[in-house]
This record gives sequence, structure tokens and C-alpha cells, in this order.
Amino acid sequence: MTRAPRLAILMSVLAVAVRLIGINQPYIDNWSWRQSDVAAIARNYFQGDFHFARPQIDWAGDQPGYVGTEFPVLPFLAAICYKIVGVHEWVGRVQAVILFAISLPFFFLLVRNVFGETAASWALFFYSFAPLGIMAGRCFMPDMPSLALSIIGLYFFQRWVGQSERARSTSLIASAFCISLSILIKLPSIIIGAPLACLALQRLRIMPLRLGAGFQRFDLGIFAAIALLPSVLWYGHAYQIASQFYPHHFFGAGGVQIMALAWYLKIAKEIVTSTLTPFVFVLGSVGVLVTRTCPDRQSNGSIPRPRDAARMFHWWLAAMILFIVIVGYGNRHQWYQLPLIPIAAALAGTTCVFVGSKISSQVVKRSLSILLPALFSFSVFVYARGFYRPSAAPLRDAGLKLKAVTPSNALIAAADNGDPTVLYYAERKGWHFLEKNGIYDGEPTDSAQAIVDLEELRNRGAGYLVFSSNTSWWLDYYDQFRQHVENTSSLVTATPEFKIYRLNPVSK
Repeated sequence: MTRAPRLAILMSVLAVAVRLIGINQPYIDNWSWRQSDVAAIARNYFQGDFHFARPQIDWAGDQPGYVGTEFPVLPFLAAICYKIVGVHEWVGRVQAVILFAISLPFFFLLVRNVFGETAASWALFFYSFAPLGIMAGRCFMPDMPSLALSIIGLYFFQRWVGQSERARSTSLIASAFCISLSILIKLPSIIIGAPLACLALQRLRIMPLRLGAGFQRFDLGIFAAIALLPSVLWYGHAYQIASQFYPHHFFGAGGVQIMALAWYLKIAKEIVTSTLTPFVFVLGSVGVLVTRTCPDRQSNGSIPRPRDAARMFHWWLAAMILFIVIVGYGNRHQWYQLPLIPIAAALAGTTCVFVGSKISSQVVKRSLSILLPALFSFSVFVYARGFYRPSAAPLRDAGLKLKAVTPSNALIAAADNGDPTVLYYAERKGWHFLEKNGIYDGEPTDSAQAIVDLEELRNRGAGYLVFSSNTSWWLDYYDQFRQHVENTSSLVTATPEFKIYRLNPVSK
């Protein structure tokens, strides 16, 4: 084992260790609402009949709450684990950690095959410790598992491109299954098709005579069927579920929307700072230019030359930029930018090698090799800690109190800014307040709107009303609404973090 693989193993161990910090933290960070939704689906499997094809959320009130989601293998596996170890946050979080850990050697090999061991070592370092990646790699969400499977699938496809014997189709099948599961778990992962297409074109160009173009196209047809057909079937089913059942919600719907320039400037700022850090952004940007002009190496007739092989990262980057533009509204969720990390990391790794090749002094090289990781690590600490901020702690506190003071069949109207964390920890069903077709409908425009919405929910069975510290100002700002609440309910408990009211029954 050479020095680079040993260094890669050490970095991988550290990367996993970082993600295990606070692994049993409640879902109270900045992404609490997304994790609480996934966790609610897992618990509803656990407490229900494990009906895999009907994932169920908590905010549909008196309705079952079946929704259209990504392929729910992660919450389903968590529910199975709940049968063994009980319901714990770490059960959901550790899935992302495990798949991230599995992706590390494949990412190292993927970059090494193109740019060499030194570039791969740098790339693995940046991929392992980018702030957004640290956060996503410990969350009960499908994004990191999907990205990990994409990377593994891309590596096996790269191997297939470099194989010249017909019998060696294992890599292609392995790639197809990984890509298929990646897209099933997270539909936007379909952008991995860009680097795959780049490699496929290289395959067709390199070996048209040895294997025959017809056989290669047949291989690619099998690959496409395995990779895409399951997703077509599942997402078609998910759409039918969303159409059939209240609240008629399909996860991710509405994200395809081009936004104003200011919107994209905000996303760009996130990318430069808390997604990549300024160091990786600058190094990766330089890497785009470096890899476009890298010197060609002699090809053995079956392996693409470095400049050609590097194009898959350019295609992947172009696809991501296009995705961010077209799915502009969806990219309000920062985790949509996660695939930028392996792309930028690989390109940044080539920049480090390129700069090192221009420096003759070993002392300067060693100094920079120490200074850059130190500065990068400091920037990671600065930007990553913001992700851990317990912004949803009042919602969890309110939920735990509701669990203690309400009957198990109580329905809750939750002024929660659309965050179901309060319902998850209350282990109760209910609605967001305000709501429209089950979806959070924002803050009231006036008292009249709030009163009408509350009365509709009370007529549908809502027995309790809860405000968090983020929404209790409604009672001060909307005077008529406050008077209505006081006249039609009784205060159960009030703290600086939340207020809980018991709604009077509807008179018949």
C-alpha cells in the first residue's frame, strides 16, 4: 500500500468520526422539518402495517396522510431497526453516515483513475470535510445516500469504459443498480446522467471495432433499462398516491421554477461559503481551466486520455449549473447543491497538483501542504457550525409537552411555520396552521383569515392549538384573532418557547 491509500484511509476514518458527533441529536437543527417528515414516515411504518408503497406523514389531520415521495427504502429500513433497538434519532442518521463512508474509497479511485493519487488524496480531503457534506452526511434524509450511490455507480461505469473484453459486464450491471437506486431515493440525482453520457460517448469512440458498435449500444440499452425503468414505475405510483389521498402532496413538486437574479445570487453566496468554502470554490474554479488544458498522455487504446476523462467532471458541473437555474425554487433547500461537492473536490485536487508541479522548493511545497488544510479546516468549522444551530428546539419542546398533556387521538393545529417537528415529537396527527389543502399556507394576512382557518380546522376535529416562540407574536399582532382564541379555547400551558390551548368542542 502506497502513501496515498494510507492517507485516504486516515482521512476516511476522521470524516466518519466527525459525522458521528451528536449522532443522536434530536431533529432540531436547520433542516428539522425535512428530517421530521422522513422520521414520521419511518415511525408510521413501525406503528402501522409496514405498507411500503404508502408512506405516511403526520400533518394530514384526520386523514391517513399518504403522500407521494421518493422510494422510501431509508425510512422503511429505519422502521425495521426500530423493532430491534427502539425509536432513536441515531437509527435514521447513521444510514447517511454508512453510505457516505462506503462512497469514500470509490470517490478516491474515481479521481485517481483520471488525475492520479495525489490529486485523489486532495479531492478526498475536500469531499470529506466540505461543510454541507458534513451536515448532509449525518441527517435522516435521502440526499447523501443518493449522492453516495451516484458516485459508486459512476466509478463502476468508468471501469466499464476502460474494459475491452465482452465478458466483463459486471461493472456495467453494478453501475446500473447503483444509479437506479440513487435516482429512486432522490429524483434530482438523475443529473448523474451527464457524466455517464460523457463516458458512454468515449466508450463508443474508443472501441468501435473491437467490440462492435451494435453490441455496445445493446449494453447501454440494458444499462438504461435497469437504471431508469424502476424510477419510472415508482414515481408514477407516487404520483397516483398523491393524486388519490389528502393532502395530495408530492415531495419536491413546484421546485421547477426559474427565479429572479437576486435569488441566484443568494444561492451563489451559499455555494461559495457554507457549501464548499471559499478555498474549494476557488481551487475548483481554477481546476476547470487546468483540466481543460492538461497535457495528453499516451492512450493504450482502451483507456481515455486524461483530458478526455476529465470531461465527465465538466459535463457533471454543467448539468448541475443547469439544474440550479431550472430548479431555481427547489434550490432554496441547500442540500440540493450537494452534488457540487464531489465535482468541486475533484477539480480542486487537480489544482493542488498543478500548483505543486510549478513549485520547485520542497520547503514551500510542504509549507503549503500544511497551510492549506489548516485554513480549510478553520473555514469548515466556521461555516459548518451554523448547520447545527438548534433553531427548532422550541418545536420539539412543544411537541413533548403535547405528548404529555393530550390524549393519544388528539388532533393538533400547529402554528409551526410548516415545520412538522412539533407533530413528530408529540406523536400526534394534525395540521399546519395556517393550511391550504394540507400544506402550510404562510402567515395570516389579517385576523379574519386566521379565524376562518382556525374554525375550519376546529370543525374538522382539531382539539388543540399550539404556537412556538416563532409564531406566538400572532397573538400580539392580530388583536381580533387573540380575542377569538381566548373566547373559544382555554390555555393549557405557556412558556417562553410555546403556548398550548385546548379548543372548545364545536357545538352541535
